[in-house]
Amino acid sequence: MPSRPDSDGARHANQATVGALSRYFLRLGALGFGGPVALAGFMQRDLVEERGWISPQEYRDGLAIAQMAPGPLAAQLAMWLAFVRTGVRGATLASLAFVGPPFLMVVGLGWLYVGLGGAHWVGSLFYGIAPAAIAIIAVAAYRLLPLTVGRDPLLWAVAVAVGLITYFTQSEVALAFLAAGLLVVLIRVGPRRVARAVGGRLAGVAILSLLLPGGATDPGLLVGLGLFFLKAGAFVFGSGLAIVPFLHQGVVIEHGWLTEQQFLDAVAVGLITPGPVVITAAFIGFLVAGLPGALVGALGVFLPAYLFVVVPGRWILRHKNAVPVRAFVAGVSAAAAGAIVAASVILGQGAIRDAATAVIGVAALLAIVAVRRWRPPRLERLVEPLVVVVAGIAGVLLRGA
Repeated sequence: MPSRPDSDGARHANQATVGALSRYFLRLGALGFGGPVALAGFMQRDLVEERGWISPQEYRDGLAIAQMAPGPLAAQLAMWLAFVRTGVRGATLASLAFVGPPFLMVVGLGWLYVGLGGAHWVGSLFYGIAPAAIAIIAVAAYRLLPLTVGRDPLLWAVAVAVGLITYFTQSEVALAFLAAGLLVVLIRVGPRRVARAVGGRLAGVAILSLLLPGGATDPGLLVGLGLFFLKAGAFVFGSGLAIVPFLHQGVVIEHGWLTEQQFLDAVAVGLITPGPVVITAAFIGFLVAGLPGALVGALGVFLPAYLFVVVPGRWILRHKNAVPVRAFVAGVSAAAAGAIVAASVILGQGAIRDAATAVIGVAALLAIVAVRRWRPPRLERLVEPLVVVVAGIAGVLLRGA
């Protein structure tokens, strides 16, 4: 049931109808560049400050949900804001509106990618895009580490350990994430309190996602894809880039659905399109099984976020300050940061092929850092897609069309 406007100021809550919110998120999904932090900032500016549809407290609660529960931050925040104002129906339509435009763009790019795969210029384009994508991931990892681990020695140890596991063993990262969260709970809370209700429920949610099959042994490729992306989506905490290590291990190492280069290209497509970065799943699904694969990939990766909003969202909100909950999320977030760093190194080894790609990668890195530092108006939220476009043009110029 939608919540009532609270005392700190949803000035025009009655105007936040299902249609109005759906139209807003449709526009944001089509034009929202800059990653999860930028998209969350747009929602605060537009829905809280300018329109007054959402109160500041409701927005803060949404951020808490997005950080505490599995799911890409921007998509989950959008779902929550629509849910508290218009209920399950509004959250459902707003989710489809927010994800719809980038999904259509990704499918269109996938169709061109597959249809023109034999053209030399396609390879040249992604020859330049791949190292630029690595630079974007590296910057995101650098910015994510201070936010997730700070100066906490325990969280640094978790991040380093999971990063090394990811890099050296290519093991099931989901298991490492779960172990990291439970380890921090054990150390900060103690074994006795872990057995209590809050810790038990939280661990149960994570374990349920681990029990989902990986996909290769399932009858039917679409079933396998759906289960794999559902499992991956259940372990995206905060930044959508946290899904990159899961996808790399699953689609390249474990199942062999894509080559290293195809996976790099898929990550680049997710970075160049607006909306949530995890829409990369739709591009991967398209490459593996066409349009049905794209639909299954998108549904699988976003379904956990949706379910955590409409089912246990209010429970999480009530217990957001509980020590076991905060400890578990801190451990998983640190693990995600370490895995992203390791993934950028692994993918960088495939993207940086020669001196030319090294120069493109360094140039992209310097450009992003410069824009983030000086923050020129209107350019900050567009820097990533612009860098990818320029890098693609550089690849074509270097290798020819």
